[in-house]
Amino acid sequence: MRITLLANAASVHTVRWANALSDRGLQIELLSLERPSKQLSVNVKFHQLPFPRPLGYFMAAMKARHLLRQFCPGLLHAHYASGYGTLARLCRFRPTILSVWGSDIYRFPRKSPLHRHLVRQNIRHADQVFSTSEAMAEETQRLCGPLDNLSITPFGIDTDLFHPQTTLRSSEKIVIGTVKTLRPVYGIDTLIHGFALCKQKLARGGNAELADRLWMKIVGSGPERAALENLAIKKGVAAATEFVPAIPHHQVPTVLHELDVYVAVSRSESFGVAVLEASANGVPVVVSNVGGLPEVVQDQRTGLIVPPDDPEALSDSLSLLVKNSALRSQLGERGRKHVLQHYCWDDCVTRVIKLYQRTAKQRIFSSCRAA
Repeated sequence: MRITLLANAASVHTVRWANALSDRGLQIELLSLERPSKQLSVNVKFHQLPFPRPLGYFMAAMKARHLLRQFCPGLLHAHYASGYGTLARLCRFRPTILSVWGSDIYRFPRKSPLHRHLVRQNIRHADQVFSTSEAMAEETQRLCGPLDNLSITPFGIDTDLFHPQTTLRSSEKIVIGTVKTLRPVYGIDTLIHGFALCKQKLARGGNAELADRLWMKIVGSGPERAALENLAIKKGVAAATEFVPAIPHHQVPTVLHELDVYVAVSRSESFGVAVLEASANGVPVVVSNVGGLPEVVQDQRTGLIVPPDDPEALSDSLSLLVKNSALRSQLGERGRKHVLQHYCWDDCVTRVIKLYQRTAKQRIFSSCRAA
């Protein structure tokens, strides 16, 4: 089966999908305005589209149509409802699948009525729409109205790459951390507030030694870096905080091996890939009750769920986990089992391929009926 992907080739998620589909024997052509990362398989045919974004989403349509005529794929799969969704619609190719990712649904349409109209057009043009979570599927339908062509396609985890390695954790420190882009939406400021409160409560409650062992590790780059470093100083936890610049995806498991608790207290989150990666590593998680995060965490079984923007609630959950190593182990073990049962990467790839086949057959059937 021949598939053309229309997506950001520099994204690790795009590369993972392209490589996995190619490994399964599909002939994959990737069209993108961006250059691909080095991890893209040599078996994936890559084509650089002309013009930079954002104008490229409109101006590259003629070149993309030409390449589609050359490759003649069984379907076109565009990723991201705003930019590449627009380019896919302008290609006028059938059948087209559109994957919504997150900010294209939660933030882009709120910029203006024009942005909202553009995304709605792109989604309604698609023959099939994929969403990684039920929460984002519901948000998509709030935006566009009922959709009978919407499927849930979770983003799976490579459980061979992400696996428990508790021997790498420090015996002297209890490390609370996160791996995220340093942007306001991801609530790193809430993490710092909650961490500081947790240390204070432990010290005041007669657990000064435990408080001294607490360490926070924040891995990621972004526009909030300086502000967050200043916040750590203001809250008196700078000496117990390590900021690490963004790292390649294949190095994330090493960081997770060092954590005792993983925190993702985002203000908006479409799915929660990073949370599942932590769970696959056997790390207990604390997440905010927003978007797709509650879907990937079983409260009290694989992790703890707290309200967003609530440092007090976060500090209580952190204190509970810090004081109870047995609970941390239980949540981590259950988290690993949960990922193996529901979010194994190979199973998720199989689900997408089956949806590809069904979409292609439905399109052929519809064309025959129309004839």
